[in-house]
Amino acid sequence: MEWIERLNKTLSYIEEHLTEEIRYDELARIACCSTYHFQRMFAYMAGVPLSEYIRRRRMSLAALDLQSGEEKIIDIGMKYGYSSPTAFNRAFQSVHGTAPSAARKEGTPVKSYPPISFKITVKGAEEMNYRIEEKAAFRIVGVSWPLDREMENNFRAVPQMWQKAAMDGMLEKITPLMNGQPMGVLGVSACNDQEEWKYFIAVSSSSEIDSSLEEYVVPACTWAIFSGTGTGISIQELEQRVVTEWLPTSGYEFANGPDIEVYLSPDPSNMQYEVWLPIRKIPPVRLDAL
Repeated sequence: MEWIERLNKTLSYIEEHLTEEIRYDELARIACCSTYHFQRMFAYMAGVPLSEYIRRRRMSLAALDLQSGEEKIIDIGMKYGYSSPTAFNRAFQSVHGTAPSAARKEGTPVKSYPPISFKITVKGAEEMNYRIEEKAAFRIVGVSWPLDREMENNFRAVPQMWQKAAMDGMLEKITPLMNGQPMGVLGVSACNDQEEWKYFIAVSSSSEIDSSLEEYVVPACTWAIFSGTGTGISIQELEQRVVTEWLPTSGYEFANGPDIEVYLSPDPSNMQYEVWLPIRKIPPVRLDAL
């Protein structure tokens, strides 16, 4: 399908540029989505963050170069984008568990990570409950934190944001302000390519706020809304299933809007939640473009 073909084109781009700078915005352009959505989609599809996949591919090739014994270690490091021997040594050890100098010795074990490719696998597993809704723009109020352009770092940072909001009383402060749809505490990843990436913990509200809070307007959008219950881990599992099972065969692709997690129940051991993903119909292929 066209959606999978685009993803595989991004993998070809990565392979062709392993000794050059790999621009995430170019990968996103090939995949026809935002940089944020591409990184998130890639991590769920590949089972590894984009930055780590690129690192593994580069270090697999670096190991082959080292074992050939022809180039200096510092030159091999520079070849794969590492400006200092220390940085190259750190990256190489993180992948192979041994130093580049040791990898030159005969019999030293190293790892190989071949290029991956994507395909659709029909699983016929659990059902997913969802609905498609068009929504006008709505205002949210709460607090935000900057997000890193490397999604790998955000997977660790976002849970810490929720912990801080709970401990400093922010959740108790914003909950009474909730007076609009969606009714729940929201985790909003506002990651437009033209703006600073932010993560909001907020509620939908038209109430006045003081200087300790900030507002953000979620743009009008068509949303795919998936519901679920369970723990914080299960919402991540639902998001992964949406990307790997529903999206490839849905006829939709990511639109340029925020991702939203709606927490309908405060019980952390048995949450009720919704995942809102901005979507648009995949345009039909023009015959004259083939």
